[in-house]
Amino acid sequence: MTEVRLILGDQLNAAHSWFRVIDPNVLYVMAELRQETDYAQHHIQKVLAFFASMRQFAAALQKAGHRVRYDSLDDTAAVSNMTEWLAVVLQEEQAHAFRYQAPDEYRLTAQLRAYGTTLALPVAMDDSEHFLTPRDAWNRYPNHRMEFFYRALRKEYRVLLTPDGKPEGERWNFDAENRQRWPKGKVPPEPLTFAHDVRAIKDLLQRHGVKTVGSVNAEALLWPITRRESRALLDWFIQHALPEFGAYQDAMTDAGWSLMHSRLSFSLNTKMLHPLEVIRAVEAAWRAEPERISLAQVEGFIRQILGWREYVRALYWQHMPDYAQHNTLNAQRALPRYYWDGDTKMACMAHSIQQSLDFAYAHHIQRLMITGNFALLAGVHPDMVDAWYLGIYIDAIEWVEMPNTRGMSQYADGGVIASKPYAASGQYIKKMSDYCTGCYYDVKARSGVGSCPFNSLYWSFIERHRARFSENIRMKLVYANWDRQAESQRSAILATASQYLNDLDAL
Repeated sequence: MTEVRLILGDQLNAAHSWFRVIDPNVLYVMAELRQETDYAQHHIQKVLAFFASMRQFAAALQKAGHRVRYDSLDDTAAVSNMTEWLAVVLQEEQAHAFRYQAPDEYRLTAQLRAYGTTLALPVAMDDSEHFLTPRDAWNRYPNHRMEFFYRALRKEYRVLLTPDGKPEGERWNFDAENRQRWPKGKVPPEPLTFAHDVRAIKDLLQRHGVKTVGSVNAEALLWPITRRESRALLDWFIQHALPEFGAYQDAMTDAGWSLMHSRLSFSLNTKMLHPLEVIRAVEAAWRAEPERISLAQVEGFIRQILGWREYVRALYWQHMPDYAQHNTLNAQRALPRYYWDGDTKMACMAHSIQQSLDFAYAHHIQRLMITGNFALLAGVHPDMVDAWYLGIYIDAIEWVEMPNTRGMSQYADGGVIASKPYAASGQYIKKMSDYCTGCYYDVKARSGVGSCPFNSLYWSFIERHRARFSENIRMKLVYANWDRQAESQRSAILATASQYLNDLDAL
């Protein structure tokens, strides 16, 4: 009697209840599949890190005494998708039952659910035992703004609370203190990276013609691929970066590629780390050393995991599959070619994109207020923006990528996730970065040759969506500012924007 249990590439949770007992009648199966390498054009580091992590996890299970079948890309070359591979596996292993953990993505949930109905054997879906809220959390926590969702979870899990249940520091949110620009001359800590030789996996991808983007040193892949390494990265973050994380979490600079960020999202999204263990470790560090790590730094970090991460997942499961079709602003333009090579005269875009190509990583403000902001202002179709973000970042899995991109960044969902569009001119970029110094474009100029494209495109965006946003209470001052400008100045700005939009690829 063999029960086949499927483990997906983002289900590397060694603490799952499945693994508490070694059962000789259970076979764990994992696979490298073209279905998963090809649903988006992924960064080469992303594919390598996933495959390397999966192989390490399978080896660890075997070492612990579990029965494991791991099929490489060579082994699965004859099948076109996951269910074809599963059909082969279930037949070859003479399976009498099939179980799988709940996938995080709608597409895989639908695929496996449909496949299960075709089988003449018992099928069960178990919880992944990772998230702090259930799939239906959107309805369980009725206030659908992240801040209140976050506060409810703070109370439920007793995070950063006083003994009498009040927020530490008598405030729920220290965001206002966490918006500092990166100081000139400040040197960020040297990031902890790893050095995995993944040349064999890279050769495998090339042999099978898997198309990827970005670059990699295949002799020294820098991302953690085991739980032990993920824990080491968490410890490094607490020791070296957490004391200034909050202050500089929105800062943008070419002084370093990771700054004070944890870079734990890949480990979290593959479940090598549990969100609550990260939250507890960070809170414990603050309580142990409040003179070294301030409450503002800790609260800002915990909000990203306990608040934002759980919130976007709840939104995703509430609104899929329709969410993937939303295009409220009717954006139709193609993604400019420099998103794929970083070859643009806009310094902020060039740096953010090139960093993404080099490291499969950019922090949340680079994603939201540089590459995302530009796509929003330019009116790029959200399908194309989604595909780019889903492919290029090491931590991009649809449940977390889509609400952040289609919703938060592009406002394509019409305000489900954000009460106003995250649109900004070059002045925001100048305030929060050192990108504008030495840029080909003049951030102070709103119109004319050499003016910062973000400026004219911002006001063009504001004007063409006036009917939708002019009555939004959070944007009334923006429209008042625009309407106060002289007619000749507004005309010049809109004319410049029109020229830029007509030849986006030339910027």
